[in-house]
Amino acid sequence: MKTTFSLALAGMLLSTTAALADTTITIESWRNDDLTVWQQKIIPAFEKEHPDIKVKFVPSAPTEYNAALNSKLDAGTAGDLITCRPFDASLALFKKGQLADLSDMKIMSNFSDVAKAAWQTDDAKHTFCVPMASVIHGFIYNKDAFKDVGIDAAPKTVDEFYADLDKIKKDGSYTPLDMGTHDQWEAATMGYENIGPTYWDGEKGRKAVIAGTEKLTDPQFVEPFKQLVKWTDYMGDGYKAQTYPDSQNLFTLGRAAIYPAGSWEISVFEKQADFKMGAFPPPVQKAGDQCYISDQPDHALGLNAASKHKDAAMTFLKWVGSQEFAQIYGNALPGFFPLTKEKVTIKDPLANEFLSWRQSCKPTMRYTYQILSRGTPNLENALWAASANVMNKTETPEQAAEELQKGLASWYEPQQK
Repeated sequence: MKTTFSLALAGMLLSTTAALADTTITIESWRNDDLTVWQQKIIPAFEKEHPDIKVKFVPSAPTEYNAALNSKLDAGTAGDLITCRPFDASLALFKKGQLADLSDMKIMSNFSDVAKAAWQTDDAKHTFCVPMASVIHGFIYNKDAFKDVGIDAAPKTVDEFYADLDKIKKDGSYTPLDMGTHDQWEAATMGYENIGPTYWDGEKGRKAVIAGTEKLTDPQFVEPFKQLVKWTDYMGDGYKAQTYPDSQNLFTLGRAAIYPAGSWEISVFEKQADFKMGAFPPPVQKAGDQCYISDQPDHALGLNAASKHKDAAMTFLKWVGSQEFAQIYGNALPGFFPLTKEKVTIKDPLANEFLSWRQSCKPTMRYTYQILSRGTPNLENALWAASANVMNKTETPEQAAEELQKGLASWYEPQQK
């Protein structure tokens, strides 16, 4: 009897210990720059509310993430939660059954269709990652430079934009428009896809290209290239050799007035620049027009379908979809904006300027990212070259558009009609 009682007591103690034991979940990510923020701000906030769940953030190098993650998933050694890149890379994981279907999560109603599109199947019937953050395109400007040359307010229309550039150029103290074409991607990302939605009406044009009802040779897709040609008159003599880091340095040293930007620059610029900065969205064609912003989905969080701690992982995912998480995240990483529809107060003034555009401008995303870059030639990469070629004046806007359309139609059936 004594032995039986001892065994029973031992079993009870073991059971109690197991019940009280912490569950540890691991997050896979490529965002190694954010490690300190996760360790010092995000994880402590969650663990305070959920002391029985411990969280580890274990990022890989960005360039190695996809390959490393795929290897871990195939070997069954990946973490419980997976940071999801937008569109095809994550969609492939879902199709392989490695990311769980999260469509039924109630918190998904906190996100717009545009926010969720980057982590859904093409028919939008299945959502497999909880949206975390986007980056917004626009322009950052040197307030001191504007004051020096007598510009009182940021431009709102295309005509005002060029009038300001003319004024800055005439003054001669600053490079009016700070961008180069050497690395190509800036010409497309901060150039063409920044201002383009103004001309193709944001989501209307993006979805029409996917549907095949509008072509890249239509006027609304050629016009942004024509605008980029105009930009070159204000970009400085050496813009063709100017790299992305060159552009960043030129601006933060106070030598340029306007920087075609993504909000991801905010934290870098604020650490390096010693002048006041402001921001404005892509100018509209004429006063009163609807404005559009590229509110590009950047990363989300999904559940490893093979996780051994699904309940704990789902608890964390629900929190990621909350207003509380969005508030913490948006202020810890200014320039990476929460995608929730709930009200989030951003404290960083420059980040708040970008975020405020959601109140008046319609959101869209880079049109090359969903579906249209799955074939060869890859439309995203082709747009890099085309945008740089137009700005370098080795191709006309019409030639660039024709080349892009021909490449897309060579493999994408809806554009073959």
